This record gives sequence, C-alpha cells and structure tokens, in this order.
Amino acid sequence: MRVSWDGARLAFRLDPEDEITGRAADAHPVKLRIAECAIGGVPDDAHPDLFAVAAWTVVAPWTRKRITFDRAVSERVAEALHDGWGVEAEPVRAEPRRQGRVLAISYSGGADSVAAAAIFPEAPFVHFRRAPHPRVPNRWTHYRADVVAELAKKTGRELTTVTSDLEFTLAEPRPGYPEHHAVAAGALLLADRMDLGGLAFGYELGSRWLGGDRYLLRFTPDNPMWAPHGQWGRLFAAAGVPIVLPVGGVSEAVTMRLALGSELRDQVRWCLQGTDGPCRTCGKCLYKEIIQAAVERRPLDTPLTADRAVVRKWLRRPPYGGMEMIEYGLARIPGVEESVLAGALDHFAATEASTGWLEHCYPPALAEIPEPWREPVSAFMADNTGLMTPAQARRVEEWGS
Repeated sequence: MRVSWDGARLAFRLDPEDEITGRAADAHPVKLRIAECAIGGVPDDAHPDLFAVAAWTVVAPWTRKRITFDRAVSERVAEALHDGWGVEAEPVRAEPRRQGRVLAISYSGGADSVAAAAIFPEAPFVHFRRAPHPRVPNRWTHYRADVVAELAKKTGRELTTVTSDLEFTLAEPRPGYPEHHAVAAGALLLADRMDLGGLAFGYELGSRWLGGDRYLLRFTPDNPMWAPHGQWGRLFAAAGVPIVLPVGGVSEAVTMRLALGSELRDQVRWCLQGTDGPCRTCGKCLYKEIIQAAVERRPLDTPLTADRAVVRKWLRRPPYGGMEMIEYGLARIPGVEESVLAGALDHFAATEASTGWLEHCYPPALAEIPEPWREPVSAFMADNTGLMTPAQARRVEEWGS
C-alpha cells in the first residue's frame, strides 16, 4: 500500500499483494470502491505520525505486507504497525510525537458519547460529519449528518467539526468507516493544534468487554479495537494520542441514565434518520427506547409492531449483540408482557437481581484508563454507579461461555 497526502486529501494505491475486499479489525468484510478521500477542517502541518495513523484508519483493511508513506514516520509507530498487523512501514526516521496534555472527546451526540462528556465537562469536542463525495453517489441519503452536527453546536462546548467523505471509499457495505477508528482521522490531524494527549470515545461495556453485533459475542479482554494493549490501542498510543474509554466499564443502561441526567440531555440524538426528533421506526430507535424505558421505569413507547424486522431481531433466540440490554429491559419495563417485546420473554428469565450487575462499573475498565484521566473517572464512577462486586464482575468474565 502506498499513501500520499495533498494537504488534507488522502490518496492511496494498492500493492500487488493487497486486496480489494479486506476485513476490518472486527473481522467484518469491507470492499474498496475508490482509493481517495478528503478530510476538511484540519491543518496540513501535523506530525508525520499523525498523518500515518489517520491514513491507516482508512487503508488498514486492504493492506497486507507493507505500507509506504509520503513522509517518514517514527520507529515507535512503525513498531506498532508491525506488531499489530505484521505490516512493514517505510520510510522510518522521524522523531516520535510528544504526547500533549489535553483530552478531547470524539463526540457523536449519542447517549454513550454524552455520558463520556458528562465525566469530563471541560473537555473539547471533535465531531465527525459525513460530507458528499465529488464522484461517488450517496446511497444512504436518509442519514441526517446535518441534524446531528447542528445539535453538537448547541451543546455550548468547545467544538471542532471535521468533515470527510472517507466513508465513500467503501463499495460494500453501505457508506461507512473502513475501520471504526476512522471516525478519529480528523481528531488525529488536529492533535498538535489542540495539544491532544488522549482521545475519549463513548464505547461502553458491551463494545469493550462483551462483544457486540459484529464482535465475538463473548467476554473479550483482548478486544483488538479498544483494549489499550490491542493493536489499535498501541498504535494510537505510539502517536501520542492514547484511546480513553471513560464509560468502558458501564452498560448502556448507565450511559443512558447519565446522558438523560446531564446538561446535554436536549442534544442527545442516537437516531441517524430523524429531523425534528428521532424517527422512532429504525432499529436503533427501538433499541434505545427499550433501554430508556427500562431506565425510566415506564411502559415501552413505540409505533412498531411485532411483525416488523427491526422488532423480530430482538425476539429471536439468543445469543446476539446487545442481548444484555434486552434482558435488562425485560426485567424493568412495566407491562412488557403486553408489548412488542413479549415474545422475548420465552428466551430469558430476567429479574432485577439477575441484571443488577449492569448498573455498576466493571473495575478492570478503570485500571486501563491512562493517567492523568484515571482518577477523575474512578471518582465519578464511585459517586454515580459504584463498582461491581466480585460476583457481578464474574458475570462479565463468564459472558458467552
């Protein structure tokens, strides 16, 4: 793979051993459509390691043996690429980037992201906004990136919005990130200007430790995407921007509660389709409504019926990603036996006691947060969730076994 930057426009060329259809870090197949993209709102003088890691978030699925950058990278980044992916990087002669002092939040506006923001009320936001591609038609026109971006502006927080058409590099699946970490490409290129020493994401217990829709559906301490000792964690740290997961030890029930109780409640938006509010008919709206109804101890409020595909997804026999939240909802939603979720009761014997572990923080998640942000997160969790007991922690560690 050969990559080059013209300002903030990335172009790349596959080597003979590279593949048009590759796999992301979560093993999901991704097929290349176009080998260039642009990232707007970023400087063109970032450290070469930052350009390298930003490029790698886009090209990693298709690169097999080597990557040639248009500027030299540090030995530290080259080692992380070799140890994590078995890829040889060149040229290598730059000095490593100095780690900054500021923690920024990769802000999506969803409940998990808002919960992370609640822990660090002074942290600036970096928001990724999809931009049209000049030559690739948009096959996902219902995605309202403009609405989410406008809500981000209303948070009152220091905000930098990065625009990019990098999601159009994919032919399959629909427009999306080649790697989940591509959402951070803009933040990486801003790291010197913002003096970033860490980038916080809103990934929670299900994503970090339990697997998920496209994950392993079992306890995954060595999650390659989000573990600090995983391939991506080591690479980001090598560039002086370690990954920070402030809510990595708590469930989506906790992040929902924290988000709804925060000063940013009115800006929370997980739906990608609604304009004046959530569309209430997409799969994500239903899933988050289940969690919100459980947290608020109220009946389920959805116009969907049990014959809809987005409902049937949660009525099938487990295991599946997110099933811990379905259990949580079944144990707490009043009148659930009369709702569209009634069929799920056949597969679970959920009670408040059996799902109580989902209301507390998994202690190892705190231990892996880098200093100097570990203590603020630990104090916040002690005050707002408490830690799991050893028996509750075993529920995490035995997940999927």
